[in-house]
Amino acid sequence: MNALASVLLAVVTLTLGFVGGALWSRRRKASVGRPIGPTFADLLHRLVQSSGTGLAVINQYGDVVLHNPRASELELVQLARADARAIKACEQAIETGTALEVDLSPLEHRGRQPEAVVGHVRPLGDGFAVVEAEDTSELVRLEATRRDFVANVSHELKTPVGAVGLLAEALLDAADEPEEVRRFGTKILKESTRLGHLVTELIALSRLTGAERLPELDEVEVDEVVSEALGRSRMVSEATGIGITVDEPSGLKVDGDRTLLVTALSNLVDNAIAYSPPDTPVSVSRRRNGDVVEIAVTDRGIGIAPQHQQRVFERFFRVDPARSRATGGTGLGLAIVKHVAANHGGEVRLWSRPGTGSTFTLRIPAHGAPEPSDPSPGDTAGSTAAPGAAEHNGRISGGVL
Repeated sequence: MNALASVLLAVVTLTLGFVGGALWSRRRKASVGRPIGPTFADLLHRLVQSSGTGLAVINQYGDVVLHNPRASELELVQLARADARAIKACEQAIETGTALEVDLSPLEHRGRQPEAVVGHVRPLGDGFAVVEAEDTSELVRLEATRRDFVANVSHELKTPVGAVGLLAEALLDAADEPEEVRRFGTKILKESTRLGHLVTELIALSRLTGAERLPELDEVEVDEVVSEALGRSRMVSEATGIGITVDEPSGLKVDGDRTLLVTALSNLVDNAIAYSPPDTPVSVSRRRNGDVVEIAVTDRGIGIAPQHQQRVFERFFRVDPARSRATGGTGLGLAIVKHVAANHGGEVRLWSRPGTGSTFTLRIPAHGAPEPSDPSPGDTAGSTAAPGAAEHNGRISGGVL
């Protein structure tokens, strides 16, 4: 019995050892296959450091307990010291227990970003507060642009509306004089037409730059766009005595919205006519340049000075305000052209020389062309003095330039 008991004891011991070893080995393999991850504190630290807003924790004595790199970029924290305005706001938040906002914009803006910074201060309790700094430069610029646009629109609308009112009064006073009635009536018609054009172009520009979805792009014949645009401008051309020369039909096609393209091209032609001296021609030509179709409009007018060439595409900007108003210009035509080109994945380029003339080139991706990629050398988007434009200018104007 003693021998049998010994054998059984040995068997049980070996079995327990085998089972225990197997369990330990499995547990060890499981721990090796599932590595220990970052702690909660590690994740919290990563979150603070990678935040897109500047974060800084400040105590009641004004000391910076914690901050991230973005706080330094926004100048909330410099050399381990918080902005004095942030410290004062934190003291107030800790004392009152309420959140508040503080302006942390750089006191001296030397052409660097950001221009405007807003700090949101919240108390954390126990003598601590957190400051969250946000770059609001873009919002400030957009608001300034909106105010300028509203002011410009108000000014532009005020002129024809006021003129119509004064002319209507003069018309009533001259009711018994047929010649005066005709003269004032003609002026009222001119001002009301100008007012209608301004409202129409404002609506078109708001659609191009707003959230409204543009029509689907279709296959468009370039020759048809040129023909329709010239038809719209024919009356102005005949009234001013300025002829329009056109090259031969090209058979080119683009992907776009025909109505918008016609509007853009007719604006370029009307602009060329308005700034051309009497008895000088305006030329229109088209060609394919790589994957882009170029439609160029050239005049032999007064030209545009280099310092004005970038600004002519701004809303309501006029090189010569008196001349623009005399010709009925709204100051929105070239802005519309720029946005039409951009919405088609293209651009508009300008070549001009004072006293010689100007060429505006509308560049739209050709039908079937691959998606636009990085600009090739010498083909920078938005250029106002592109070599291609100058070359095109010389060709369509008979080498005069």
